Amino acid sequence: MNGRERISLAMRRKEADRVPVMCQLALGHYFLNAGLKPHEIWFTSEGFAEALVVLQRRYQFDGILINIPGRPRNLLNQIERLEKTKEGELIRWRNGHVTLVLWDDNAQYVYAARPDLPPRADFETTDPDRLDSIDQYPGYLWNIYHIPWLEGKKDAGPLNEAPDYFFNTIDEVRARVGDTVSIHGEVFSPFTHFLELFGYQNAMLALVADPGKAKAILERLTEASVVWAIAQGKHGVDAVLISSAFAGGGFISPKMYEQFVVPYERRVAEAVKAHGVPIYTHTCGKIGDRLELMASTGTMGVDTLDPPPLGNVELADAKRLIGERLFLKGNLDSVALLHYKTEEEVVAEVSQRLRIGKPGSGYILSTACSVAPHVEPWKIELFTPLAEELGRYT
Repeated sequence: MNGRERISLAMRRKEADRVPVMCQLALGHYFLNAGLKPHEIWFTSEGFAEALVVLQRRYQFDGILINIPGRPRNLLNQIERLEKTKEGELIRWRNGHVTLVLWDDNAQYVYAARPDLPPRADFETTDPDRLDSIDQYPGYLWNIYHIPWLEGKKDAGPLNEAPDYFFNTIDEVRARVGDTVSIHGEVFSPFTHFLELFGYQNAMLALVADPGKAKAILERLTEASVVWAIAQGKHGVDAVLISSAFAGGGFISPKMYEQFVVPYERRVAEAVKAHGVPIYTHTCGKIGDRLELMASTGTMGVDTLDPPPLGNVELADAKRLIGERLFLKGNLDSVALLHYKTEEEVVAEVSQRLRIGKPGSGYILSTACSVAPHVEPWKIELFTPLAEELGRYT
């Protein structure tokens, strides 16, 4: 079987020839190990696609997650000056924006460069029926679309049509791997949109101060998640991931999750599945008390499953609770992996996940969250050979 076939079966909780392997890599890991300049990976579809495929081949992953929208093909022409600093590549754009692409971590938007632009919206003065000003907040645009400004957006307000260039990376990756590798797109949860629009602290306070208004705004923001999710599905990705990183136990209670996450992620899941595309959910940290709630969104799988102490999910418990309904991906301790010094430590960690996850199918071997930038590649190179040895069904 090839990787695309293998993951397709696992997502349907059917046995492939072996347990598939697919990890999300931190952008800094690509910067350090893909052989391209950081700004080429972050700001060009061709560069990001090349980095994705280079490391997919090196690690023999069965799938690739494309977690940044495609870029306009002329974007680098809009750079006025690029400086190499101790921290990273400092980019000054012709329109006054400034970004810092760190050597080993996510790029950062330098808000001080444009003091005339308020980075976030004000919850108290925001009218749920009039979100036309959403495009003026660089903090929201940057953290949702990872770009200082959005070209080709036809109307004001939440995204209602994906610009053509958003698909560039999908096309570039597919051209490189054909039908042999499972290609997954990503869309942010409406709850993430909400937090990025108002800023984390103010958004959390707003949930308590005026839950009715918060829900009305979440309804509108869900439109943007649905549009981009469906667009990727129609464009041929093999699955869509809902990134819902801020919905774990360290942020909100199960009761708040039920109110402010479930209804809106359910809309996204239903829309994507209506087009015949699998969808699954990535939530970091402590989710052991909300696995059933996550299942109630209609998602087909759960990603990360952080084990203690970073999270509170044991893989065996997750399989028992939701494993007959949802596929599971992750649970390999990302922080421990960063600190391991010997091959024996890595083999023991991976082998344990395979022994627990393999029975009954529906498991994809993966780190619980992203592979950190400074995880040595030799560690990740052990995953697929171990899956070949210990994760075979046939």
